[in-house]
Amino acid sequence: MSRIAKSTIQEVNDKLDALTVVEDYVRLEKKGGRYWGLCPFHNEKTPSFTVDPDRKIYHCFGCGQGGGIINFVMEMDKLSFPEAVETLARRMGIEIVYENTGEGAYQGKDPETDKRKEELADLYGRVTVSFHHFLTEKPEGAAALNYILNRGISREMVERFRLGYAPAERNWLHHFLLKKGYSEAFLAVSGLFSERYPRMSFFSDRLIFPIADRQGKTVAFGGRLLAGDGPKYLNSRESELYKKGQTLFAIDLALPEIRKTRKVYLAEGYMDVIALHQAGIGNAVAPLGTAFTEEQVKLLRRWAEQALLVFDSDEAGQNAAVKAILTCRKNNLACAVVIPGTREAAEGSEKANILKDPADILKDFGPQTLKKNMECYINDFEYLVNRGKFLYDISIPEGKARAVAFLFPYLETLESDVSRDDCLGLISDTFGVDRSAVLNDYNRRHAGEKNSREEVPQNEKPVRMNDELFLLTLVSVNFHLYPQFRSVLAIGEVEDPAAKELFIALEECFVHDESGIENLLSRISSGVLRRFIVEKGASKEFSGDPEQLLADGIKVLKKRRLQRRLSGIVSELRSMENQHSSQDGEFRFDELLSEKMYLDVQIRELEGR
Repeated sequence: MSRIAKSTIQEVNDKLDALTVVEDYVRLEKKGGRYWGLCPFHNEKTPSFTVDPDRKIYHCFGCGQGGGIINFVMEMDKLSFPEAVETLARRMGIEIVYENTGEGAYQGKDPETDKRKEELADLYGRVTVSFHHFLTEKPEGAAALNYILNRGISREMVERFRLGYAPAERNWLHHFLLKKGYSEAFLAVSGLFSERYPRMSFFSDRLIFPIADRQGKTVAFGGRLLAGDGPKYLNSRESELYKKGQTLFAIDLALPEIRKTRKVYLAEGYMDVIALHQAGIGNAVAPLGTAFTEEQVKLLRRWAEQALLVFDSDEAGQNAAVKAILTCRKNNLACAVVIPGTREAAEGSEKANILKDPADILKDFGPQTLKKNMECYINDFEYLVNRGKFLYDISIPEGKARAVAFLFPYLETLESDVSRDDCLGLISDTFGVDRSAVLNDYNRRHAGEKNSREEVPQNEKPVRMNDELFLLTLVSVNFHLYPQFRSVLAIGEVEDPAAKELFIALEECFVHDESGIENLLSRISSGVLRRFIVEKGASKEFSGDPEQLLADGIKVLKKRRLQRRLSGIVSELRSMENQHSSQDGEFRFDELLSEKMYLDVQIRELEGR
């Protein structure tokens, strides 16, 4: 098994731009000389997540999560350390060097795995171009192209979304790729062909929608059947490149507008997303054949503050909207539901069935009407109230009780007691029931569902700041000061166990010519100490001039050590005064007295007297 060379890891550490990396996941604003944003690791409304671009560390003062930037990428993308290093190296154009042995090198995956993923991405890119060529240039794709254009989709959108057509001849793609030099073995595991019949294309006679990652690389395909029997839509199987529950259609195209507006339109399918983009709503995306997942909501929450749900008006679409609302709220993403058309539809009546989805509105009325309709939305709680009134007969007590209970899952998602109290009042007013009765039903329903988590016993003692740890933490986040620090303090002089472990880790980094918070933290076994270093390093305690902080800290440390020694000498002198002194005792007394005078001078000098 190969390892990533230390030189590659160090180059990544040295060259990475902390802000550029983190801002790919979290919106950051500069306040008071620091960069702040909403923590991606827990739900919050007030930013407590900070990034120090000079020290290349991140820390959340709310949940305590923190570390170096490589660690941040590991946490966000669920990668191993080697995978995160490789990902960052590719982004920065750094050559990844592997070695079979080497002290301090980190175990990595087989380079063949990485090579296969790159080849797979390259294959999907080539196939995207081929399918697009069939749609736009070949007679075989004429019917599919006419279908698209007749739906009101412009040529510009065909190009923007790289739409394609998979030929009806199911052996064509396999034969074509073999001629391009791909092996049968590689094509068999590519996901492009039938598992039972490895030469037959998975997509046949279908309009093709390429599915891309955030960087715009094709990772999968969706295919719409144009004629014949079979499922209307097919998606690629999951692979090393593609996890449908963690991917959103058009995220690469929508991300700039999502970042700008801090809003995202969530539609149900490919055609709706394309229609919205054509109408000038460039922040539209869609899940991929599944319910809106928590992974997808967490991805969007990095950039968006509100999701606008654009789901079909049929029963399945409305049920999906309810689930999406709860998923958004559980993950602290505000949301609203787009209700184009009539007021009766907005109120949840049976006339809601007359509503059209975005693709139909574009086809029948054009992009301007579609854009105007997308501006008609109501907040999620109002939508749920109307939905409850539509689903249950509130003219009878049982129906009213069920309609009220329908709203309880939403109340559970609210973090704010004030918001929950306000919703309880609206429920009471809307359904004409006593507020205390609603609250009693809610409490009774959830009385047995409260978490009773046992605290996990901590085997490690908490780390508390002291003079030694202050200086060691200072040089941990300002590693260029370590040579100066080690010249005035030896490891043998350190008494605090946590400070000693940190000192040893710093010395190991120094000896192996490693720098950066990632390398340091990797050499510390104590999780408590690692969190302590990151938290303190990100705090205001260390925001001043590091050279001056070090000089002042060394003075304080020296002074307190001199004072402790002086206190011991004074105690010993007093003890000797009360004893019968021998000649040796008198010599020891004089020796201690001389040392006391020397220490007095040293302390006065440190105090500047």
